[in-house]
Order: sequence, then structure tokens, then C-alpha cells
Amino acid sequence: MSGAREPSRGAGPGAEPVLSAGRVGRAHGLDGSFYVTGARPRLLAEGAHVTVAGSSREIVRRAGTDRHPIVRLEGVGDREGAERLRGQELTVPGAEAPQLGEGEWWAHELEGCLVHDGERRLGTVVRLLELPSCEALEVSPAGGGSELVVPLVRDAIRSVSPAEGRIEVNLEFLGLEEPPGGAAPDPQAGGRR
Repeated sequence: MSGAREPSRGAGPGAEPVLSAGRVGRAHGLDGSFYVTGARPRLLAEGAHVTVAGSSREIVRRAGTDRHPIVRLEGVGDREGAERLRGQELTVPGAEAPQLGEGEWWAHELEGCLVHDGERRLGTVVRLLELPSCEALEVSPAGGGSELVVPLVRDAIRSVSPAEGRIEVNLEFLGLEEPPGGAAPDPQAGGRR
């Protein structure tokens, strides 16, 4: 099971999520190409549009590797132009992001989902964490207290239903009888715990 691959953010409630594709790194060559740092390769396909420094631009060249991609943007034709953009974030509207495979989700699809273990409502997904060994959900407990970190691995996650705004987890696998702050009753389950 892999989780949401790219961090996202919105401009507020109801706003379309924006996915970070990386940042403009050092120039590569003389034609306006540059390395992308913190790259999200799926968002950096040739022909895709990214927003940088407030302007939407098409990616007209994609080279390098997924780990060290090199791109050139429409309207950036020399090394100096690439250097002027250095450090700027490259973003893609969530609606324009490519479809992911089964068992994969973008971060914005999981943020705000209610987390349950059966009928017990544990809390709400605040964000996706990129840990060294896997990705994890940071869950704000329904009963207050410290955040709960749930790794996105098959043994910890029973099901993910972004359309329903619900994620089922296995507290027993996580070594918890009760989450931090306790579990809140699920209002849709008649208040049972």
C-alpha cells in the first residue's frame, strides 16, 4: 500500500488543492534548463503545466532522472532566466494531477478524512508525513491529546475511502488499545464506542 505521494495545500476551505512539484534548482546548460530539487517526478512530465513565480508555464523539456530531473519551461530560454527562478516553487493544480494507481492517493485526498477503528472514531487526518521507511498519516485525536501517527502499511490500514472521507485502521497492530485522548463515539453508529 502506498499513500499519498505529493504534499498538497489549499488556499482555504473549499479551495482547489495545489500540489508541489518541487523547486527550481541550479541551472543546467545554457538553454534555460534547470534541476528540480525536492522533485515530484509524476508532476514533471513534458507537456505538463506548472505554476512558478505566479505564472503558468508548459514543461518543454524533461531530462535527467526521477531523482534528479532536469526541466526547461516555456518562456525561459537562457541560463540567466533559469537562475532568476532559482528557489521558486513549482506547483500544479490538484485537478490537473495525473491519476494514481490503485492503492495510491494524493495527500489532499486523505487530509480531513475521519479515522476509525471499527465503530470507534479516532480522529481526523491532519497531514501526510514522509518518514524514512514509509509515509504515515498524522491524526488529530477526536478526544484531544497528542497526535497519532499511523504508517501507511497494509497491516495498519484496513481500508481507505477518500470519497466517503473515511479511513479504517487497526489499533491492535499499532500497539494501542486506545488512541491518545481516547476514542470518540461515532455519531453515525448510534453513539457506541
